[in-house]
Formats: sequence, C-alpha cells, structure tokens
Amino acid sequence: MPFSADGTQTMDLKNLLVTAADGVTTITINRPDKLNALNQATLAELDHVVGTTAQDPSTRVIVITGQGQKAFVAGADIKEINHLSPLKAHQFSQYGQQVMRRIERLDKPVIAMVNGFALGGGLELALACHLRLASDKAQLGLPEVKLGILPGFGGTQRLTRLIGRGQALSMMLTGEPVDAPTAASMGLVNQTVGAEALLETTMRLAAQLAQSAPAAMAGILEAAVLGEDMDLTSALSLETARFALACASEDMKEGTQAFLDKRAPQFTGN
Repeated sequence: MPFSADGTQTMDLKNLLVTAADGVTTITINRPDKLNALNQATLAELDHVVGTTAQDPSTRVIVITGQGQKAFVAGADIKEINHLSPLKAHQFSQYGQQVMRRIERLDKPVIAMVNGFALGGGLELALACHLRLASDKAQLGLPEVKLGILPGFGGTQRLTRLIGRGQALSMMLTGEPVDAPTAASMGLVNQTVGAEALLETTMRLAAQLAQSAPAAMAGILEAAVLGEDMDLTSALSLETARFALACASEDMKEGTQAFLDKRAPQFTGN
C-alpha cells in the first residue's frame, strides 16, 4: 500500500484523498465543486482504495468523509445518470451495490463522518459504513423519487433494516431529507455533534477502536453483518465459530490477563 500508519502519508487520486496515521486510514471524497457526487470514476477509485486498505495490516479502522463543509456526498452524479440506458443503469446499480457491499463486509470498522449533505448515493455510502457520526448541520435523505428513479446502491434495503419500514418508506416516497437531530432520534446516525467538533470526535472514536483487538472486532462485524441475513440458528453458529477463533489469538490471552492484572491491554493483532 502506498501509505502507511507509520507516520502520516497522503496518496493523491483524481477524486479521493487518502491519509493514514496511527492505525486509522481516512478516505475523503474530493469533488467539492460537485458536492462530492459519486460518479463512476469516483466509485472505481473508492472500490480500489477500500480493497487495498482491507489488505493493509497497519490499518485497523477506516474513516470515510467528504471534502469541504457542505457535503459528505450529495448523491450520485446526475449528469451521468441522465444519459444512462436501461442496460447501463443496471450495470451502474450493480457496481455501486458491489462497492457498498465491499465496505459493509470489511473486517475492520468503517466510520462515516457525515460533515454535510448525505443524499442519495451519499446516504447509501454512509449506510454501508458500520458507524455514522454526523455534524449537527448535516442533512440526510434519499431524494431519488424526485428524479423519477429510486435508490440503486442498496438504500431501499439498508435504510429499511436500520430504521424500520415505516420511517424508511416515508423518507424514500417523499424524497424529503431529515436533519441530524432527527436522524439521531431515528437511529440513522449513532451520534450528532457540533460541526466544529465532528473531526475531533470522529478521530477520538477511531483511535479508541484502533486500540481494540482486531480479531475480536472482525468477528463482531462478520457475525453482525452476515448474521443479519441468516436464520437465527445459522447466525448463532457463526458467532460460536468466531468466538472460538478469537480465543485462539494472543490478543485474547493479553486481554483476559490484563483484566485480571487490572491494567490496560496492549493488543498487537496476533
């Protein structure tokens, strides 16, 4: 990987900025003039960077955000969508879903730092992340119906699973966004903070997670994300398998011994 957690380095792409430090990799959608809209080129870069980061043992936590103060991601690129044939639209939706599914299935925590508008594909990206922290100025919604289309990157499914069918259908059928406090009350975001405190709060959480045992976090993520699509018996079996796997790690020995010694554990990822 061309960036490392040993110090801070930046990898510049056409549509993304990537930085890594202290076990945390931050991916910033860098199209502020387009409110960070997800065009096909940006999706391809995101897919590549997420895939590369997933293989980097120095990265324990990923933060995804948008450049500037206005938008996390204001949606997919409408100019591109306007010219899609049904076949191309099918391919675009499938690829977007593939990218979101890759993020959702990562064995490292992914935090969406929602610094502004998270609309359409932007909210779908945030929904694919494991945790969502939002500025109190953020607006979140799936307004596709106003364009004569519907969410195509998994929004109809993830939003419904997260906040329930009634609230999800209300947001999707009206196309109206909700503000950050409302999103928090619905369980759409985990926490809302003042815009000036968003970066510090997000990085504090990321640093906390980066100190946790990687195998344990990976097990939690797999059991929770994959188990959601299983029957209860199968999901419980998956949990048991991941519990047993974690108990084979040096981090388990360190964590339990640290508890007995009444000291902070020092997890190494082994």
